[in-house]
Amino acid sequence: MLIGAVPGIGELAFAEETITAAQPPLPSVPLTITDQAGRSHLFIVELARTPHEQEVGEMFRKQIPADHGMLFIWPAPQECAMWMRNTYVPLDMVFIDEQNRIHAIEENAVPLSEGIISSHGLVRAVLELPAGTTERLGLVVGDQISSSALPHEAH
Repeated sequence: MLIGAVPGIGELAFAEETITAAQPPLPSVPLTITDQAGRSHLFIVELARTPHEQEVGEMFRKQIPADHGMLFIWPAPQECAMWMRNTYVPLDMVFIDEQNRIHAIEENAVPLSEGIISSHGLVRAVLELPAGTTERLGLVVGDQISSSALPHEAH
């Protein structure tokens, strides 16, 4: 799922291990996205915090419920790149900035692709949702994200 989370996009961050199976469900927390119209959209997200959890991500999973996702949290804001290696479910990737706002969205990431999906700037986290979620809900850059898993909004 994750490449180049450390500086150097395109570098394989954790290439030593061969991953062959989905990871067990990770601890989950609620996450809310408040859109430009003030509507709140609630999700339950698994927290991928360790390098191993982030590397495996959604690999080998066959489905993701509509109101669920996975949140990748970095220790400090950074440019990052993701991929869909061994990921069977198409995803929307939502890149989250230091103010806990949507910085960029990659819709309908192609299953099994090793193409690099860039954050296009510094982000503190990435939220993966089932493909089509951002379009269906009308989510756009600037929408506010809140969760106990994210540091409080920086001003």
